[in-house]
Amino acid sequence: MNKLIAMVASIALLGQPTCASAQNSTAADTKTVTVKNPWMWTDTPDPDIIRVGDYYYLVTTTMHMTPGGPIMRSKDLVNWETISYLFDEIHDTPRYDLEEGTVYGRGQWATSIRYHKGTFWALFVANDDPHKSMVFKTTDPAKGWTLHSRLPAYHDSSLFFDDDDRVYVFSGSGDITLVELTQDLTAEKPGGVHKKLELHGRPAGLHEGSRVIKHDGMYYLLCIAWPQSGRCEIAYRSRNIEGPYESKVIVKSDFGGFPFVGQGTIVDGKHGEWYGVIFQDRAGVGRVLTLSPCTWVDGWPMIGEVIREQGNGIDNYRYTARVPETMSLETEDMDYTGKYGQQMRLEGGISMTKDYQFNHNPLKEAFTKNGNTYTFRTTKTVDNMFLARNTLTWRMWAPTCSDTVSIDASKMKDGDKAGFCVFCDNAGMMSVIRENGKYFLVLTNDVCELDPRNKAVTGVKSTELARVAIPKSKVKNIQIAIDGNFVPRTDLAQFRYCIDGKHWAQMGGDFKMTFNWQKFFMGCRYGVYYYSTKNAGGSVNISSRTF
Repeated sequence: MNKLIAMVASIALLGQPTCASAQNSTAADTKTVTVKNPWMWTDTPDPDIIRVGDYYYLVTTTMHMTPGGPIMRSKDLVNWETISYLFDEIHDTPRYDLEEGTVYGRGQWATSIRYHKGTFWALFVANDDPHKSMVFKTTDPAKGWTLHSRLPAYHDSSLFFDDDDRVYVFSGSGDITLVELTQDLTAEKPGGVHKKLELHGRPAGLHEGSRVIKHDGMYYLLCIAWPQSGRCEIAYRSRNIEGPYESKVIVKSDFGGFPFVGQGTIVDGKHGEWYGVIFQDRAGVGRVLTLSPCTWVDGWPMIGEVIREQGNGIDNYRYTARVPETMSLETEDMDYTGKYGQQMRLEGGISMTKDYQFNHNPLKEAFTKNGNTYTFRTTKTVDNMFLARNTLTWRMWAPTCSDTVSIDASKMKDGDKAGFCVFCDNAGMMSVIRENGKYFLVLTNDVCELDPRNKAVTGVKSTELARVAIPKSKVKNIQIAIDGNFVPRTDLAQFRYCIDGKHWAQMGGDFKMTFNWQKFFMGCRYGVYYYSTKNAGGSVNISSRTF
């Protein structure tokens, strides 16, 4: 789409500010920020967003990462901070500890976040044995969450509180099922509603991602659909929560040269305006978010630019919803510091916390953190990084990104490997390796194969791309940088290193970053790792200015 659409939404920031720089703000302190889609050009799939008072709250999927279920908060849709996680760890199976398999591409899926009478609620399915949904609650997301109950598995679910306080879950892939819960959200209600919904116009093919709101007395169920004509977002509506529901496509766009924005929700602004928050697959960087105006047209929430045509002298309307490439938001110039790390700046003025998560559950006794330095220790031997405990990861971001770590390898043992990587099932790894008392910096491409049943690592194909020797006198400060380029259709990473504190050199050529929904189902992330292949008991210090 070549046409740029600028739509201005005035967002007044009310209530208590969160930082000193905003405490004496006036109308003169506001500015217009032009947000360019993708709005969050980083891996943020399966979004759900609500507004409670002055704050927007956003949750996305991080699957096998812990702590999991990151909750982001903003007053202006521009500056975002991660304020909490739904859980620290999951212990349903040993696979969350990288034992007897893994949970790559599983774990926390498609969380629904809601607010009802002073309490925030979150519901998601833990997508591995025993396949149960988890319900969390809190009165303040910034203060953490409590596991409230375990329910049956609800795929891509949407929690919904009706005006009469009855509680429901919409969920499913293909057919959508409506289930009524007890009012305390601890079980399905005996004798309550439990039915497949009658959805007029439901297409064949993929059909999931339920998100439900109520507006002007009408129930709206939003779902992604992927019929033969391509991915789209469909709204179903009914005056009766049990249906039947009529339908309309509310957005279908080949935005940005990538196919079809789809799956997400809508949220009301502070002055009656509405927004669509929809994700889009963007190859190596993962699934990214778009932000668009949402316009109510004849009772339908049309997302993006709406074109209405009238013909033949009668009301014969054709609605086409498109995602705009730019949106202008009038926003207060706030300076979020971020509870979980420094801010990263995305294209278009968006900032969000660079938050850190472990790959699977961490082994807490095997690491310590002091300031911006992690000390990792090994307690067992493994064959590859994909089975190593305490791999620390964080999102890469687009269109370009760069990050640097420093490694003190002086206490590594023979057979140990520590490094900085593009973390995904097709990983680019720059490792400090100790072999027979000597140190090397080695660049490899490691491809992980998984058993589709239990996601066990069945093999790793490692291809060495480059190697340099490191003098023992230099192993206390080995700096590694990874530069990412996600300009559309590019998805290339480059690796650099410095061992004298002054001079940088590139190692290897361009590394192609990929996305594979059948394996990790996650965009490429940065990752630091340490593991032993021969003798446990070594240690390594890995530092970053932003840890």
